[in-house]
Amino acid sequence: MPKPQPAIATPATARSGLAGHPSGLQTLFFTEMWERFSYYGMRALLVLFMTAPLSGLNPGLGFDVGKASAIYGLYTSMVYLLSLPGGWVADRLWGQRKAVFVGGCIIACGHFSMAVPTMETFYLGLTLIVLGTGLLKPNVSTMVGDLYPEGGARRDAGFSIFYMGINLGASLGTALCGYVGEGHSFHWGFSLAGFGMVAGLIQYKLGAKRLGDAGSLKSDDSPEVVAALSRNFFVICGLAGVAIAVFAFLMASGALDLTITQVATALGYGILVMSGLFFLYLFVAGGLTPDEKKRLLVIIWLFLLVAVFWSGFEQAGSSMNIFARDLTDRTVMGWEMPASWLQNVNPIFIVLFAPVFGFLWTWLAQRNANPSIPMKFVLGLFGLSAGFFVLSWGSANAGDTSRVSMSWLVVTYFLHTSGELCISPVGLSSMTKLAPKGRVGQMMGVWFIGAALGNLFAGLVAGRLEDQQPTELFQHVALYAGGAAIIALLATPFIKRLIGKVE
Repeated sequence: MPKPQPAIATPATARSGLAGHPSGLQTLFFTEMWERFSYYGMRALLVLFMTAPLSGLNPGLGFDVGKASAIYGLYTSMVYLLSLPGGWVADRLWGQRKAVFVGGCIIACGHFSMAVPTMETFYLGLTLIVLGTGLLKPNVSTMVGDLYPEGGARRDAGFSIFYMGINLGASLGTALCGYVGEGHSFHWGFSLAGFGMVAGLIQYKLGAKRLGDAGSLKSDDSPEVVAALSRNFFVICGLAGVAIAVFAFLMASGALDLTITQVATALGYGILVMSGLFFLYLFVAGGLTPDEKKRLLVIIWLFLLVAVFWSGFEQAGSSMNIFARDLTDRTVMGWEMPASWLQNVNPIFIVLFAPVFGFLWTWLAQRNANPSIPMKFVLGLFGLSAGFFVLSWGSANAGDTSRVSMSWLVVTYFLHTSGELCISPVGLSSMTKLAPKGRVGQMMGVWFIGAALGNLFAGLVAGRLEDQQPTELFQHVALYAGGAAIIALLATPFIKRLIGKVE
């Protein structure tokens, strides 16, 4: 089978779209926007639903904060963890385009499953969303990279625009699903998230012609090899599914004396070990050139930094969400705002400032003053740390009888958003530029595994609200993030040498 030819200017990669960007960016922008609508709409309600009483006008599951936060961490981490096999499926079996569509269909089924008010359909829904997002999330980002074969600052600007779509969807999903879920029925909110994903799938199919060759399968394997890989993959998936079902049954029946928190902690260490083995395999037996090995070391470093970042940032859906519900005065002109709406501050800031940051990186690049990739990560971690210092200060004034102003959370989200814009869109772009040949999807999966670790530990940290004051919790997170930022700053010159000429 002939090797794929270098990317050329197809209708998707030509500068025929908005502001000179590829027209295919519009299709992927709205696909990701609706997927994030569904994900963040459901996420805004998840911990609130699990900790709501079993009875009342809008009943929940009645879980304590520790159990709910551990489930939240497991769920959000698995969403990203499955990005690695999702990237592999796209690279070797289906191509990114098919993986995105199939993943979206599974996600929609998951949200509709959660709309059914039973414990079984709740866990089934979470499982389906995890599986579908593992297929969709890394591969839609990889397709954005395919639209910019020339790389450089223009690709960074394109990812910043794409990232604005992510947060536009997150903002709409949090507002609408949060209002419906908290104000009427949690299950109605989950159902609305499912309809959002369906809208994204319709738009994706209608706009497919704009994508050109982006996302098509580019494998050197023969059809026979692809068929064999496909069979083996589905056998392994089936065996893994059976093993997980048996494990869940044994836990539910009491045969295994384990808590959700213990399972989450063990999973965290397991992810670290598996990630280390995967990196070791690539470095030793992956057939990489010396330059690719240097860039792999950079990917490993960014992987660790992004895990640190998300372990703090993702407190938004757990400890910060509970802080908003229990300790924040949300009254506006006599009306109490839903607690979930405060999660909307971050995506609104992203929509406002993503174009500013995208322009800033391009403007600085034209003047040879664009901060390096590792320096942008340093700035992001400092922003995260500063935000938690602010929230720790604000929470010191909060109590059961004295709620604090929403401005503390707004300022915190502003600082976190600034940090996010220095790390997340830049990191997505960096993975496509640093990845070894033929492993772009897998490296994008690695990026999301870093996010998986962060989300998992975010849930475990949030669970400490059971026996720890918010002031102390937020201060510890601030010190942790600030320490990581200082270490990253000291390592920046060495990482820049490893990156070489990659812009």
